[in-house]
Amino acid sequence: MQITSDIFQIGGTGERGALSDPADASIYLIKDGKQSAIVDSGCGGGTERVLENMKACGVEESDIAYIFLTHCHFDHTGGANALRKATAAKIVAHEKDAVFITSGDKNVTGAEWYGGHIAPTPVDIVVSGNKKEFRLDKLSVTMHHIPGHSPGSVVFTLLSDGLFVLFGQDVHGPIGEIILHSNRSEYQKSLEFLLTLGADILCEGHFGIYHGKEKVRKFIKSFL
Repeated sequence: MQITSDIFQIGGTGERGALSDPADASIYLIKDGKQSAIVDSGCGGGTERVLENMKACGVEESDIAYIFLTHCHFDHTGGANALRKATAAKIVAHEKDAVFITSGDKNVTGAEWYGGHIAPTPVDIVVSGNKKEFRLDKLSVTMHHIPGHSPGSVVFTLLSDGLFVLFGQDVHGPIGEIILHSNRSEYQKSLEFLLTLGADILCEGHFGIYHGKEKVRKFIKSFL
């Protein structure tokens, strides 16, 4: 499903139903020549369909440079290992969640809740701090640390077709302070930060895609 000339949804549930495994959170493709990227990876059960959808967008496995993970939860990271092997891309995650991904922590990732298994998954680029920029081919992607839903939750932003696009996968939460290591106070502060970005398009993890600054703002604000 095309969102802009550079961005497509290739996994999760789209407007016409499941694009991959129904348990998958949304998976997005940033198409940029030989330096393209995937945002999140689903649970892993729908990896073949994700790759088929990617190819239908004109992108081959060898074109994927990065797999950007927004946080450690299973519906976003369970397929990362398989995608990494299929594409030879580098997995990117924030240091505060990377520890749960690399260890295959079934509790903090929520894999046990899903009835799944998360294998220890290498994180090739472990990001520290609040902000980091990644250069693809012509596009520049910025990673912002937004703790709360998980300790190492992040969003990614870029400019596409003159529109400011926000990959805010679990803007809605939820907050599981014991098992998921969530922090409600940090989550609220992170939502306030997201509002300052003034995104034109929000690509969310479970609630679809929002077009227009006001619709994006209204959605984010509804969780404050």
